[in-house]
Amino acid sequence: MMSSGLPSFNASKNKMKVSELRGIYLAEPDRKYQILEELIDTILVKCGEYKDYNIWISLFDKTQLITYIQQLKDKPIETHPLWGIPFAVKDNIDLCGLSTTAACPDYEYSPKQSAFVVEQLMNAGAIPIGKTNLDQFATGLVGTRSPYGACKNSVDPKMISGGSSSGSAVAVALGLVSFSLGTDTAGSGRIPAFLNNIVGVKPTVGTLSASGLIPACRTLDTISIFTQNHEDAELVYSSAAIYDLNDDYARPLESKTELSASSITIGVPKDDQLAWFDNPESPLLFSAAIKEIKKNGAKVVSIDFEPFKKAANLLYSGPWVAERYAAMQEIMENRPEILHPVTRNIVSQATNYSAVDCFKAMYQLQSFKKQADTVLSQVDSIMIPTAGTYYTIEQLESDPVQLNTNLGYYTNFMNLLDYSALSTPKGSYKNTMPFGVTFFGAAFDDFNLLAIAKKLLPL
Repeated sequence: MMSSGLPSFNASKNKMKVSELRGIYLAEPDRKYQILEELIDTILVKCGEYKDYNIWISLFDKTQLITYIQQLKDKPIETHPLWGIPFAVKDNIDLCGLSTTAACPDYEYSPKQSAFVVEQLMNAGAIPIGKTNLDQFATGLVGTRSPYGACKNSVDPKMISGGSSSGSAVAVALGLVSFSLGTDTAGSGRIPAFLNNIVGVKPTVGTLSASGLIPACRTLDTISIFTQNHEDAELVYSSAAIYDLNDDYARPLESKTELSASSITIGVPKDDQLAWFDNPESPLLFSAAIKEIKKNGAKVVSIDFEPFKKAANLLYSGPWVAERYAAMQEIMENRPEILHPVTRNIVSQATNYSAVDCFKAMYQLQSFKKQADTVLSQVDSIMIPTAGTYYTIEQLESDPVQLNTNLGYYTNFMNLLDYSALSTPKGSYKNTMPFGVTFFGAAFDDFNLLAIAKKLLPL
């Protein structure tokens, strides 16, 4: 692409890795600003080429991005691990200079400052390219519930991209940015990773500040991270996981110690507890993943998935939907017509629940958590499919609620039970659509999960 040797953009290959770009800048220190400016030019061209994928809601122009490049002159590359690394921001996270919409044009506002996590990444040298499309108000796992258009899958544009962090995942998968920020309340940072063949980090809730994030379920939300590989995920997460005194739900990351055990025990659900939603290839791909982690040194044991599954059912069939209503109360009661019809229908179910229902569900959840924690304590991590299948955009639009529910079978319980999780690619279907698995563990196991994935399923 350039005489500098910058990796070419290729939608069929993993490009734009943080380590690759950093290596180029360090190899040609006298030309790093020129290389970076050329990179920005190429990104903007490529964004235009993928315009019909509905990835972006707004983009900085070249003049605005040059300002960010100039700010790097006060940041030595040696001490700024994300120097010159382009990234994308989901459009329910504030980025100063671009409007925040949450994929609802009538909700649009101009933030006075960027979200805390965005500031940490820019402090580390990263350059924001723009705001990405999403399922409206982060309600959905599909990537189609947006007035800005359904975000197309990076592998096959007829397929759903996954949501709600659709544009953020596709931008990384197509090599438009090196990493991106999404969010994850019920799977929004894992399902798009699965469907676009990239890594999705769902951090322990509270370790990434929610300051400057439009809440979906405030007690369950977390900003999430998409990257091309585990090493980049580790670097970005380390740069972002700074304790925010002004976030009432923030928690300091207790440990960054990687798992040191030579033998790793991984739990997998019993066969009769796995759901494949009529996709005959999925169980074969999951079996292949189990064989590979065994080959790479893991001891695999069967675990009871029932308490996790029961907890998952509470998220949308229980009163937690009322927390989404609380976040959108003004709109639901005064301007419901501005919402996407599916979003409005889902959130309106909140009025069916009372405060008594809420407390009863909390007691039930605590029972499930005690059971699930007992299962989890017997292994180093549990490995599950990130999702049991995939869908075309056409299929999804014909049955939007049930197919979304199917996608959440393995994801909805994670934040309810206060777990950390990592979705990672593992193989593909015969039609080239990606397959992936999720490793999950207790709160603050984030770096352990990255270590496990690097050892057992290296990319």
